[in-house]
Amino acid sequence: MTNLTLTAVPHIPHVQPGDNLAELILHALAQAGVTLADGDVLAIAQKIVSKAEGRLVRLADVQPSARAVEVAGQTDKDPRVVELILQESEEISRMRRGVLIVRHRLGFTSANAGIDRSNVAQDGADETVLLLPRDPDASAVRLRQAIEAKLGVQVGVVITDSHGRPFRMGTVGVAIGVAGIPALWDRRGEPDLYGYQLQHTDIGVADEIAAAAGLLMGQAAEGMPVVLVRGLNLPTAEGKATDLVRPKEMDLYR
Repeated sequence: MTNLTLTAVPHIPHVQPGDNLAELILHALAQAGVTLADGDVLAIAQKIVSKAEGRLVRLADVQPSARAVEVAGQTDKDPRVVELILQESEEISRMRRGVLIVRHRLGFTSANAGIDRSNVAQDGADETVLLLPRDPDASAVRLRQAIEAKLGVQVGVVITDSHGRPFRMGTVGVAIGVAGIPALWDRRGEPDLYGYQLQHTDIGVADEIAAAAGLLMGQAAEGMPVVLVRGLNLPTAEGKATDLVRPKEMDLYR
């Protein structure tokens, strides 16, 4: 029997641009008396990765383009925010008043290109927003390598974000950066309980980890951006979050 545990890591400070995120996480684990082991997975909220990488933008510094002004008029959004959304995106998927859904340059489709101001410290009248990491898969690899260099253990890293879904209400945690584990677990060809050979079973295991971790991370003032997942028995693979992006030619809903 596999005992799977998820533990929110306390003592994570407010992350600032330029902070060594791996060191902050390891210090917090040490304070909590937790020792990492091979096979552990750290689910890390995108916001603290973006903050450490300096992905904060003051809206006062943004000059909206004519296209941004046009889209802002149709969506009733701040033209400066729309300009950032367009810069982070490949194309607009859907828009209406109050809604702007785009295909992000990282491949996935999401609202507002993941740009957010929740849990972002504000400085007076200069409103600041937070962008996603430039390359979340690379960010996950760097964090994993830093932890291995410090402790000599091999852990998985999943960088999480909250996305909506086309035919379901509510947001759910998804993986936007992965290192050290498979993002997709291909179980085709394995037998089920009755010997039937699985035909179409590709499990988005990194998304499942992100969603489970989201129960502990929360979305408001919980302040728990790192969750330790222990007890997973995953195949050895170097996956990445881009493995989870459905290619356009396979998109039946576009």
